[in-house]
Amino acid sequence: METYQDVICPVCGCLCDDIEVNVENNKVVKSKHACAMGTSKFLNYPNDRLPSPMIRTNGTQQPASLEDAVTKVATMLVNAKYPIIYGLSLSSCEAVKAGLELAEEIGGVLDNQTTVCHGPGVQGLHDVGESTCSLGEVKHRADLIICWGCNLNEAHPRHFERYSYTAKGRFRNGKEDRELIVVDVRNTSTAKLADKFIQIEPGKDYEFVNALRTALRLEQIQRDSVAGISVEEIEELAETLRTCEFGALFYGQGVTQTDGKSRNIDALFSLARDLNSWTKFVIMPARGHFNVAGVNQVCTWQTGFPYGVDFSQGYPWYNPGETTVVDIMRRGENDATLVVGSDPVAHFPPAVSRHLLSVPLAAIDPAHSLTTMAADVVIPSSFAGIESEGIAYRMDGVALPLKKVVEPPPNVLSDEEVLRMILSKVRAIRRSG
Repeated sequence: METYQDVICPVCGCLCDDIEVNVENNKVVKSKHACAMGTSKFLNYPNDRLPSPMIRTNGTQQPASLEDAVTKVATMLVNAKYPIIYGLSLSSCEAVKAGLELAEEIGGVLDNQTTVCHGPGVQGLHDVGESTCSLGEVKHRADLIICWGCNLNEAHPRHFERYSYTAKGRFRNGKEDRELIVVDVRNTSTAKLADKFIQIEPGKDYEFVNALRTALRLEQIQRDSVAGISVEEIEELAETLRTCEFGALFYGQGVTQTDGKSRNIDALFSLARDLNSWTKFVIMPARGHFNVAGVNQVCTWQTGFPYGVDFSQGYPWYNPGETTVVDIMRRGENDATLVVGSDPVAHFPPAVSRHLLSVPLAAIDPAHSLTTMAADVVIPSSFAGIESEGIAYRMDGVALPLKKVVEPPPNVLSDEEVLRMILSKVRAIRRSG
């Protein structure tokens, strides 16, 4: 048995880097320190994985060689006038870079899961700017933790113990030195742990944030209540925020995907900016997939834009609502799709999924999904952070190295290697044509 220390957990945006993994006969047999989600992935990742490349022939998927599958995908992309590459949030940053090169070569669009989760947060960042820090600073210094529209206790089970509410840092001794406030529309498990739970009316985040900013400026709110919360409670909350020593606000899809979307984030970022006139305050998204933030980072380095990057004009450009994948598919504009490590057939709106299935579809993925079952070409890949190395970005923007602890099955390559094979084949087809 071989033991690997300080393995990074490739599940959520926390990227916990203290995992201990025991490997025997090229199989993970035990993991230590990981949460239930991390443990399940380390122990069960081989289950239900794709056995070989597949090409749909006469309506059914048939086993094929890797070379034939790569050629089929490359031909599909070369023949398309407006193809889309989607996913990559479960891939390494190196794979994202390869995906961007491929998207530029074929004159298509590269988009990722940000477009349907924290995209409005990225747009709010464009509009206002972000007062932020590392999770390490939150652990050591924050005495006030706010969870707004996110359920950290379930979505990021070790967030509290490692980085925030119950974490013991240099200047804070766990929850006895901190206060947890939850703002949400429902009484989540995180809300049940809170020192104060503020249950606002659905779709009223924007109004509530601006009422809070009004109270923070010591101005009068011209109503008895806002979003179902009395003015007295709002003023009390404003005083709590103003008088903390170091506040950290984490927001999730409960605020990015409700009425207002990016305007909600504009207001939250403005609230954090206002609070810095009184005390130290930071704001941070509670990102889901383990490298969804990494896709935004790499896209921004390479193109200047964080997601929904369109290369169809011969240069990168970006306009959410126009160059983002759901909007393109809803309008029926793209004529081929390559999905990497995602399952849009299962998760996109039905009308969008119907269009996705009406055009040539290829998938690169380690395991079965509705998308791989429906795809015209399927190429198995390795699990990043278990079977292949690379870089991933934590939700606070800190880059961390993923480790390889086991060998992938024979002839199974990483997402990066598969994408570079496709890119090479695309270039070869174009040269020959």
